[in-house]
Amino acid sequence: MSMLSNLLVDALSLVFPPTCPVCGALLHGRGVVCPSCEITAPLTNLWLEEHNPMCERFWGLLPVEHASAFLWYVEGSPWRSMIHDFKYGGLWRVAYDLGRWYGACLYEGGLFSAVDVVVPVPLHWRRRLGRGYNQSEYLARGVARELGVECDAGSVRRYRYNDSQVSHSAAERWDNVEGVFRVSRPERLRGKHVLLVDDVFTTGATIMSLGSEILSKVEDVRLSVAVLATSRHSLHIAP
Repeated sequence: MSMLSNLLVDALSLVFPPTCPVCGALLHGRGVVCPSCEITAPLTNLWLEEHNPMCERFWGLLPVEHASAFLWYVEGSPWRSMIHDFKYGGLWRVAYDLGRWYGACLYEGGLFSAVDVVVPVPLHWRRRLGRGYNQSEYLARGVARELGVECDAGSVRRYRYNDSQVSHSAAERWDNVEGVFRVSRPERLRGKHVLLVDDVFTTGATIMSLGSEILSKVEDVRLSVAVLATSRHSLHIAP
């Protein structure tokens, strides 16, 4: 960043001081969230467990080496509101910063150290045009930076437009994402350990569809999964 850019950022910070995306408190540092929210964050710590409930959701459906979620998705939580805001409200920087926080945890945990490349769940160009960005790509770029590997957002495409998963039942979600992805550059993923990144895990239909397409088109590839948030219900964990 140039000196002029730094001065512009400093000037904007004086007029619009950065606030915590969770609680709205002023941020007095370079943290993703304020100290209070960082301490009380609903972290899953699943990235520290080799065999965890997230991994179990893929058993018999998609062969993954490791799987993790960063946050517990709780109804009515301000953290849930924050995820909604960066997904639909233009707060792409929050997604990137959360990705860096998550990536640092994955790096320190050690289970994901063999990852070669990070691949975000792609958006169809129509949805990306309407939203302005792909929030999963910014998450993935943050994760990749902390893991010290490449983020590849171009080797897999969502070539068929489909309705948002939110509007479908659990059973309908599987049909809604069947065959929507296509590997356009398999040679870039060949022989690599690929980390698939998405924002929210509910039934897993989207990320399993993506993973299945990669496995069917790319030789000698290994998969792991890292999503930002999931609920205990989605992982079949009793409350």
